[in-house]
Amino acid sequence: MRLFAAVLPPEDVADEIAAEVARLRQLPGAGRLRWTGRPGWHFTLAFYGEVADDVVPGLSDRLARAARRAAPFTLAVAGGGHFGQGRALWAGARGDVEELRLLADRAEAAARKAGVPMGEHRRYKAHLTLARSRDAVDVRPYVDLLREFTGRSWSVTDVALMRSELPRSGVRGEQPRYEVVDRWALAGAG
Repeated sequence: MRLFAAVLPPEDVADEIAAEVARLRQLPGAGRLRWTGRPGWHFTLAFYGEVADDVVPGLSDRLARAARRAAPFTLAVAGGGHFGQGRALWAGARGDVEELRLLADRAEAAARKAGVPMGEHRRYKAHLTLARSRDAVDVRPYVDLLREFTGRSWSVTDVALMRSELPRSGVRGEQPRYEVVDRWALAGAG
């Protein structure tokens, strides 16, 4: 199954993101972007790709340990940017971003120890994907608006193991499906 570890924003923060996305979608050319929906709003900590069923229990155990080692921390969705010459538009994070990075490092290490091939380690960039495009799109107007955006802070208290299924129907606008496989509380012990 296709898996990743993530921090999920609470519903009231998702409401703020929805309002900001609605504002962004009013800009000229917004129809050229494929906008992510509420189920896709998360801060990915580590993307695992296809993970064999027999590896999942070990990965889950290691993620549970990583969560127990992390204390709750404060985060807010704020600002934004883009990747890949306008191919992905994202909202950023403010608050205890270093704690989020540390949790991402632990989520990646958990996978490596469980036997999930992770490829080359890259420095973590906290982002929540808002829209994608197959073609290069000038996203500067969107990034300019996102610079003004700061959502309310919340306490990150858990980490989720997520399953994603990519669209298969070929229907334009179909979104990936996301499902929480498991969640572990951040306990801060050790």
